[in-house]
Amino acid sequence: MGPSWLWLLGAGVLVCQPFPAHGGKNLVLPQAPSDQLPGPVPAYHKVTPTITSFALRLYKRLAAGDPGNIFFSPVSLSATLALLSLGTQADTQTQILEGLGFNLTETAEADLHRGFQSLLLTLDLPSPKLELKVGTSLFLDKQLKPQQGFLDSIRELYGALAFSGNFTESAEMRRQINEYVRKRTYGRVAGCLQDFSQDTLLVLLNLIFFKAKWKHPFNRYQLQKQGSFLVDERSALRVPMMHQKAMHRFLYDQELSCTVLQIEYSGNALALLILPDPGKMKQVEAALQPETLRKWDQLLQPSLLDLHLPKFSISGTFNLEEILSQIGLPNIFNSEVDFSGITGQLNKTIFRVSHKAAMDMSEKGVEAAAASGILSQPRVLNTTTATHAHFNRPFLLLIWDVTTGSLLFLGKVINPAAG
Repeated sequence: MGPSWLWLLGAGVLVCQPFPAHGGKNLVLPQAPSDQLPGPVPAYHKVTPTITSFALRLYKRLAAGDPGNIFFSPVSLSATLALLSLGTQADTQTQILEGLGFNLTETAEADLHRGFQSLLLTLDLPSPKLELKVGTSLFLDKQLKPQQGFLDSIRELYGALAFSGNFTESAEMRRQINEYVRKRTYGRVAGCLQDFSQDTLLVLLNLIFFKAKWKHPFNRYQLQKQGSFLVDERSALRVPMMHQKAMHRFLYDQELSCTVLQIEYSGNALALLILPDPGKMKQVEAALQPETLRKWDQLLQPSLLDLHLPKFSISGTFNLEEILSQIGLPNIFNSEVDFSGITGQLNKTIFRVSHKAAMDMSEKGVEAAAASGILSQPRVLNTTTATHAHFNRPFLLLIWDVTTGSLLFLGKVINPAAG
């Protein structure tokens, strides 16, 4: 067997801190570009709806096989796979992009790459109210001679930087790349690169770091240290439980038997938390579609909540080869796939697709809650009676960038103490 190529697709982290703010915002979920949008349509609108659809498909596969916590970055994964397609020949490039969900009869491949370029540049714009950094790096063994056209394309479209190193010193290269990831994520993602041997010649790495301040921070003096969290029907954990009374947009979906809560960051980002009724998690997961998210966004109403939410630290580490092959990317792991667009050499194979993301939520950071209902949700603002919202069982979490409508992180909290 010839040398192998290791592709590390993403390492993400979410850290939140408190910050008082005023005003409110709605999440405008991404839709296909239309004539109704005023002015020029930003190029990222060509890719953000598909990223959301890809994320929900991937989540369902992960949830079907993993009973524990789930956490990953759809933006990180989809951008890196799209970048990967630039190093393949036409048939494989088409397969990768269509596997991500893009319709190439409606949107040209070049326009999709420009869409990712626009998305990454927009996400990376500086903001005084939150910190969001997205970056891609390519590490190659010094014996490889990368194609200049490929390097130029990934730098222009994805802001990717290329580094050369001695991959025959596998332990040292692994240490250097892991240290690079640790520093770029401010210590939040460590030891992400494990499967690394002398056969490894190349590592493609995407990083995403998100640090936000919250509009309504929890009062650290109201932290309940002995709250109960029901992991399943038979077991419960004693975990630190945060508490606050604050205004949030929420609803209760009677059809799907779940509570949906939107929490705002200071800056253009939102968290969406979904709390299924006991025994209804699989029903809610099965219904996760872009249309469901848009329906919830239209029906969420502001109200005063008496909110209880656990402190937690979760992470997700996944080797995704088998799952990706099940959702439309079957051939990129085949030894016959031509990646000569990267180095001009044939018969190099991808043997590992890895992704790691991590998140912390505490009274210094994130907020969440839920209540009321789609069919019965009042259309008037409730500011007198606080609705009780108790996140004391498994729930879903989505982190959105409002400007681009892109899904930065998606996860499920089964065990808040696992991290």
